[in-house]
Amino acid sequence: MRVISGKFRGRRLNAVPGMATRPTTDKVKESLFNIIGPYFEGGTSLDLYGGSGGLSIEAVSRGIDQAIIVDRQYAAIKTIKQNVALTRVPEQFTIIKQDAHKALSVLSHQQFQFNLVFLDPPYAKQQIVKDIETMVEKKLLKPGAIVVCETNQEANLPDDLPGFELSRRNEYGITVLTIYQYQGGN
Repeated sequence: MRVISGKFRGRRLNAVPGMATRPTTDKVKESLFNIIGPYFEGGTSLDLYGGSGGLSIEAVSRGIDQAIIVDRQYAAIKTIKQNVALTRVPEQFTIIKQDAHKALSVLSHQQFQFNLVFLDPPYAKQQIVKDIETMVEKKLLKPGAIVVCETNQEANLPDDLPGFELSRRNEYGITVLTIYQYQGGN
Protein backbone atom coordinates (compact mmCIF):
# COMPACT_ATOMS: atom_id res chain seq x y z
CA MET A 1 0.00 0.00 0.00
CA ARG A 2 1.32 3.40 -0.92
CA VAL A 3 0.22 7.00 -1.45
CA ILE A 4 -0.48 7.29 -5.18
CA SER A 5 -0.19 11.04 -5.83
CA GLY A 6 0.22 14.49 -4.30
CA LYS A 7 2.58 15.78 -1.65
CA PHE A 8 3.00 12.37 0.07
CA ARG A 9 3.36 10.46 -3.21
CA GLY A 10 5.23 7.16 -2.98
CA ARG A 11 5.18 6.85 0.82
CA ARG A 12 4.52 3.29 1.89
CA LEU A 13 1.66 2.81 4.33
CA ASN A 14 1.22 0.08 6.92
CA ALA A 15 -1.72 -2.30 6.75
CA VAL A 16 -3.75 -3.17 9.83
CA PRO A 17 -2.51 -6.54 11.12
CA GLY A 18 -4.94 -9.46 11.03
CA MET A 19 -7.99 -10.15 8.91
CA ALA A 20 -10.46 -7.70 10.51
CA THR A 21 -9.83 -4.97 7.92
CA ARG A 22 -9.52 -5.06 4.16
CA PRO A 23 -7.36 -2.29 2.69
CA THR A 24 -8.39 -0.55 -0.51
CA THR A 25 -6.02 -1.74 -3.23
CA ASP A 26 -3.76 0.80 -4.92
CA LYS A 27 -5.57 0.15 -8.23
CA VAL A 28 -9.00 0.91 -6.75
CA LYS A 29 -7.64 3.93 -4.85
CA GLU A 30 -6.04 5.37 -7.98
CA SER A 31 -9.26 4.89 -9.99
CA LEU A 32 -11.34 6.40 -7.19
CA PHE A 33 -9.27 9.58 -6.96
CA ASN A 34 -9.18 9.95 -10.73
CA ILE A 35 -12.99 9.92 -10.63
CA ILE A 36 -13.56 12.29 -7.68
CA GLY A 37 -10.52 14.57 -7.99
CA PRO A 38 -7.89 13.98 -8.79
CA TYR A 39 -6.91 16.98 -6.65
CA PHE A 40 -8.81 19.17 -4.18
CA GLU A 41 -8.73 22.83 -3.25
CA GLY A 42 -9.13 22.43 0.49
CA GLY A 43 -12.10 21.08 2.39
CA THR A 44 -12.71 18.54 5.11
CA SER A 45 -13.06 14.79 4.71
CA LEU A 46 -14.48 12.03 6.89
CA ASP A 47 -13.51 8.37 6.79
CA LEU A 48 -16.08 6.67 9.01
CA TYR A 49 -14.44 3.21 8.85
CA GLY A 50 -10.80 4.26 8.74
CA GLY A 51 -8.92 0.95 8.60
CA SER A 52 -5.33 1.97 7.82
CA GLY A 53 -6.24 5.62 7.12
CA GLY A 54 -5.00 5.28 3.54
CA LEU A 55 -7.98 6.99 1.87
CA SER A 56 -7.75 10.03 4.16
CA ILE A 57 -3.98 10.27 3.75
CA GLU A 58 -4.42 10.14 -0.03
CA ALA A 59 -7.10 12.88 0.20
CA VAL A 60 -4.85 15.18 2.26
CA SER A 61 -1.94 14.40 -0.07
CA ARG A 62 -4.15 15.66 -2.91
CA GLY A 63 -5.26 18.89 -1.23
CA ILE A 64 -7.90 18.23 1.45
CA ASP A 65 -7.15 20.54 4.41
CA GLN A 66 -8.42 18.40 7.27
CA ALA A 67 -9.26 14.69 7.55
CA ILE A 68 -11.27 13.06 10.32
CA ILE A 69 -10.60 9.32 10.57
CA VAL A 70 -12.85 7.10 12.70
CA ASP A 71 -12.41 3.45 13.61
CA ARG A 72 -13.47 1.40 16.60
CA GLN A 73 -10.64 -1.18 16.56
CA TYR A 74 -7.52 -0.61 18.61
CA ALA A 75 -5.27 -2.23 15.94
CA ALA A 76 -6.69 0.08 13.26
CA ILE A 77 -6.22 3.21 15.39
CA LYS A 78 -2.62 2.21 16.11
CA THR A 79 -1.97 1.71 12.37
CA ILE A 80 -3.70 4.99 11.44
CA LYS A 81 -1.47 6.85 13.92
CA GLN A 82 1.65 5.21 12.43
CA ASN A 83 0.58 6.10 8.89
CA VAL A 84 -0.36 9.68 9.78
CA ALA A 85 3.08 10.09 11.38
CA LEU A 86 4.61 9.23 7.99
CA THR A 87 2.98 12.36 6.51
CA ARG A 88 4.80 14.66 8.94
CA VAL A 89 1.66 16.84 9.15
CA PRO A 90 -0.33 15.20 11.96
CA GLU A 91 -2.17 18.49 12.58
CA GLN A 92 -4.15 17.87 9.37
CA PHE A 93 -5.67 14.69 10.82
CA THR A 94 -8.05 13.98 13.67
CA ILE A 95 -8.20 10.32 14.71
CA ILE A 96 -11.22 9.14 16.68
CA LYS A 97 -11.50 5.69 18.30
CA GLN A 98 -15.23 5.17 18.41
CA ASP A 99 -18.17 3.33 16.93
CA ALA A 100 -19.28 4.97 13.65
CA HIS A 101 -22.74 5.99 14.87
CA LYS A 102 -21.48 7.49 18.12
CA ALA A 103 -18.84 9.36 16.14
CA LEU A 104 -21.51 10.91 13.87
CA SER A 105 -23.30 12.26 16.95
CA VAL A 106 -20.08 13.66 18.40
CA LEU A 107 -19.13 15.28 15.09
CA SER A 108 -22.57 16.88 14.72
CA HIS A 109 -22.30 18.40 18.20
CA GLN A 110 -18.93 19.84 17.16
CA GLN A 111 -20.67 21.27 14.05
CA PHE A 112 -18.41 19.60 11.51
CA GLN A 113 -19.44 19.62 7.85
CA PHE A 114 -17.74 17.51 5.24
CA ASN A 115 -16.94 18.00 1.55
CA LEU A 116 -15.84 14.38 1.08
CA VAL A 117 -16.91 11.20 2.91
CA PHE A 118 -15.53 7.68 2.64
CA LEU A 119 -17.76 4.80 3.70
CA ASP A 120 -15.92 1.48 3.55
CA PRO A 121 -17.41 -0.63 6.36
CA PRO A 122 -16.63 -4.30 6.87
CA TYR A 123 -18.57 -6.10 4.15
CA ALA A 124 -20.60 -8.13 6.65
CA LYS A 125 -21.74 -4.97 8.45
CA GLN A 126 -22.75 -2.70 5.61
CA GLN A 127 -25.32 -0.12 6.64
CA ILE A 128 -24.27 2.59 4.26
CA VAL A 129 -27.73 3.98 3.48
CA LYS A 130 -28.39 4.37 7.20
CA ASP A 131 -25.01 6.11 7.66
CA ILE A 132 -25.80 8.53 4.82
CA GLU A 133 -29.30 9.26 6.18
CA THR A 134 -27.78 9.94 9.62
CA MET A 135 -25.25 12.36 8.11
CA VAL A 136 -28.05 14.27 6.36
CA GLU A 137 -30.20 14.32 9.50
CA LYS A 138 -27.26 15.62 11.58
CA LYS A 139 -26.34 18.20 8.89
CA LEU A 140 -22.82 16.83 8.47
CA LEU A 141 -22.66 17.25 4.68
CA LYS A 142 -21.90 20.45 2.81
CA PRO A 143 -23.93 21.08 -0.35
CA GLY A 144 -22.20 19.26 -3.20
CA ALA A 145 -20.39 16.85 -0.85
CA ILE A 146 -19.09 13.67 -2.44
CA VAL A 147 -19.88 10.39 -0.65
CA VAL A 148 -17.74 7.43 -1.73
CA CYS A 149 -19.05 3.98 -0.82
CA GLU A 150 -16.80 0.94 -1.15
CA THR A 151 -18.73 -2.33 -0.93
CA ASN A 152 -18.86 -5.83 -2.28
CA GLN A 153 -21.26 -6.78 -5.08
CA GLU A 154 -23.93 -7.97 -2.64
CA ALA A 155 -24.53 -4.50 -1.17
CA ASN A 156 -26.80 -3.34 -4.02
CA LEU A 157 -26.81 0.33 -3.05
CA PRO A 158 -29.74 2.24 -4.56
CA ASP A 159 -29.49 4.40 -7.67
CA ASP A 160 -32.02 6.78 -6.13
CA LEU A 161 -31.20 8.14 -2.70
CA PRO A 162 -33.24 11.17 -1.56
CA GLY A 163 -31.14 14.33 -1.70
CA PHE A 164 -28.35 12.67 -3.70
CA GLU A 165 -27.38 12.13 -7.30
CA LEU A 166 -25.65 8.89 -8.24
CA SER A 167 -22.45 10.13 -9.89
CA ARG A 168 -20.82 6.83 -10.74
CA ARG A 169 -20.69 3.11 -10.02
CA ASN A 170 -17.64 1.05 -10.99
CA GLU A 171 -16.76 -2.58 -10.30
CA TYR A 172 -13.24 -3.83 -9.64
CA GLY A 173 -13.46 -7.60 -9.14
CA ILE A 174 -15.59 -8.09 -6.01
CA THR A 175 -15.20 -4.41 -5.02
CA VAL A 176 -17.86 -1.90 -6.06
CA LEU A 177 -17.37 1.87 -5.81
CA THR A 178 -20.61 3.84 -5.65
CA ILE A 179 -20.24 7.61 -5.64
CA TYR A 180 -23.02 9.97 -4.66
CA GLN A 181 -23.13 13.75 -4.70
CA TYR A 182 -25.22 15.54 -2.08
CA GLN A 183 -27.81 17.79 -3.72
CA GLY A 184 -29.38 19.03 -0.48
CA GLY A 185 -28.51 22.13 1.43
CA ASN A 186 -27.94 22.92 5.08
